[in-house]
Amino acid sequence: MTCFFDAGRVRELMNRCGARRRPFLFAVNFEMTEGLFAENPLACSSVGFSVNGVGNREGMAGKSGSGAALLEARPMEFAEYARRFGTVRRGLLRGDSFLANLTVRTPVVSGLSLEEIFMRAEAPYLLYVPGRFVCFSPERFVRIAGGRIATNPMKGTINASVPDARQTILNDPKETAEHNTVVDLLRNDLSIHADRVHVERFRYIDRIATRRGDILQVSSEIAGRLPAGYEARMGDILFDMLPAGSVSGAPKSSTLRIIREAEGEPRGYYTGVFGYFDGQTLDSAVLIRFIEEEQGRMYFRSGGGITAYSDCRSEYEEVIEKVYLPFV
Repeated sequence: MTCFFDAGRVRELMNRCGARRRPFLFAVNFEMTEGLFAENPLACSSVGFSVNGVGNREGMAGKSGSGAALLEARPMEFAEYARRFGTVRRGLLRGDSFLANLTVRTPVVSGLSLEEIFMRAEAPYLLYVPGRFVCFSPERFVRIAGGRIATNPMKGTINASVPDARQTILNDPKETAEHNTVVDLLRNDLSIHADRVHVERFRYIDRIATRRGDILQVSSEIAGRLPAGYEARMGDILFDMLPAGSVSGAPKSSTLRIIREAEGEPRGYYTGVFGYFDGQTLDSAVLIRFIEEEQGRMYFRSGGGITAYSDCRSEYEEVIEKVYLPFV
């Protein structure tokens, strides 16, 4: 059975089940005010999940539906995005932040329900909470196994059809600065509990298929070693790294104030994290590529990192580019 708790309770339950090596599923929202938790989640039917192919989706077979796989977006006006962008940019110019993740909420119309999207989606990390949201995230947050902890921040997106797309994204000064900032931030976050923290892979590229064509995403991998007995501190380790650096910014405290002012509404579970512990390995994801349902309407949330080098029009186009369904 899945239950919703305040975030502090979820943290305690993760520590308790980790110490006993009991499998669990968890999620926590961006504001760290609410979370969900389920023991023995493979037998759970109240939420759906899949973490790198392991989950309970097969038990929900037969609910994939036959609706048209369309996703019609109705983006906010550029002028409104520019207003929010301006709020972030002023914070950057004051020196309150080096990098801030600005997100938007886009009304969408689809021929599929949230459940049908969950059943048909192709992504490493999937989470479906009936009546609330579905997430098909490509971005790992933290993986813990055998005393090793690793995180894979994802920063940098480009349409794969752009000429020389790979080199274009890797050579872009704004994208490079943004990625470097996030890597430094995540190295510090891992160091709260881990030793020998280092960058194992820097700015590697994944190709992601969408119905509108492929996109390229740039990521890095940072890893370290945890001390003995870390299983009993599983919740502490994860929560001490929140909110995720790739979807907040640096420095976190002042950047979060800028985000609240610019966005003007809570994010909820969007850009929070969720994960699955099988008794030995914990794998978790950032809750991006996210569709929520409210009063019978759907909204797709997307965003991107803003630095002093950012161009408002380019950032606006990027958040629209990220509105997609993860199947072809």
